[in-house]
This record gives sequence, C-alpha cells and structure tokens, in this order.
Amino acid sequence: MKPTTFKFSAALVAAAFAAALAATALLVIAWPAHAATEGGTTLPGEVWGWGLAAAALSTAFAALGAGFAVAKVGTAAIGALAEKPELFGRLLIFVGLAEGIAIYGLIMSILILNRLA
Repeated sequence: MKPTTFKFSAALVAAAFAAALAATALLVIAWPAHAATEGGTTLPGEVWGWGLAAAALSTAFAALGAGFAVAKVGTAAIGALAEKPELFGRLLIFVGLAEGIAIYGLIMSILILNRLA
C-alpha cells in the first residue's frame, strides 16, 4: 500500500495565512492595547486574554478547515468540469459551501468579541 502524501494547495496556504493573521491581530495587537487601558473596563485582563485567544482560535481553525475543504472540493470540481463543462454552476455551489466554513468561524469570533466588549 502506498503511503498518502499531503499536498499543499493555494487555498490551504491562503487559509493558513489568514489564520496566522487573525491570531496575530487579536493576540499581539488587541491584547496589549486592552492591557494599557484596563482601568476603565469591567473584565479582568485574564478573561479578556482568554476571550481573544478563543476568538483567534475559532477564526484560525475555521480558516484552516475551509482551506482544506476548498482544496479537496476544488480539485474534484476541476476534474468534473474537465469532463462535463455544463456542471459549472453546480460545482461552484459546492465550492461556495466549503468556503462557508470560514464564515462560520468568523461569525463565532465576532460573537465572542461582542461579548467581551
């Protein structure tokens, strides 16, 4: 049996970049900014930090999952499109559904951040 190899695709690399960007923006920029103005907030710094970490992780993992899903679905869609070009509309819907995973993670991140504010 041949071992399977993990292939990087453009969607997966873009998702990893988006995940790293979301985590960096929330944990490196927002957390120190909150620590500098902590006197006027109602949440302690530790709660704020865990909330930012949760928001960053929900966005990061959703972006990675969406990138993996788009890589798999997109590859299959291109293969099917090469054989039957009339399936373009249906295949575009499948790729869009895979992209929706990232939107769900972003919505969860926004809900977490709204709860912190």
